[in-house]
Amino acid sequence: MSRIANAPITIPSGVDVKLDGSNMTVKGKGGQLSYDIHDGVDVEINDNVIQIKWDDSVKNAKAQAGTTRASINNMVTGVSAGFEKKLTLIGVGYRAQVQGSKLTLSLGFSNPVIYEVPQGIAVEAPSQTELVVKGSNKQQVGQVASEIRAFRPPEPYKGKGVRYADEYVARKEAKKK
Repeated sequence: MSRIANAPITIPSGVDVKLDGSNMTVKGKGGQLSYDIHDGVDVEINDNVIQIKWDDSVKNAKAQAGTTRASINNMVTGVSAGFEKKLTLIGVGYRAQVQGSKLTLSLGFSNPVIYEVPQGIAVEAPSQTELVVKGSNKQQVGQVASEIRAFRPPEPYKGKGVRYADEYVARKEAKKK
């Protein structure tokens, strides 16, 4: 039995949830997000509580119920509090600069890397070697952080590169003569 799908979702104040057939829309101070609900899954909204039910006769309905519950919970959390990922640049001369919707990264290449930040995502640089990716869509925040990290992932010998703030990089010993 799915334990995730059975847990109810509490709707915080300031968040508006609407259900149109199989499409759910969540509005809040962080924006508006929508989700298409699987055929074998039913969503019930009662007194600021969302409950997920599923039809056992539909194949994969139990698995989709857990996925639906997690996605709806992420939408409610995203429009009320938002999500953020922190990145750190480690290396001599590695720095980041944000200008409007463009992120300029100096990562040891001959030319700076210019990344166009997608709409709905905010990137801040509290210092030259720190980046904070913020947004209401959890998947999109993680995707943007992953794309920025992919320009120069951390290498195992000196640890240089772009890494998540809480990431551990296993270090290797250099070759010996």
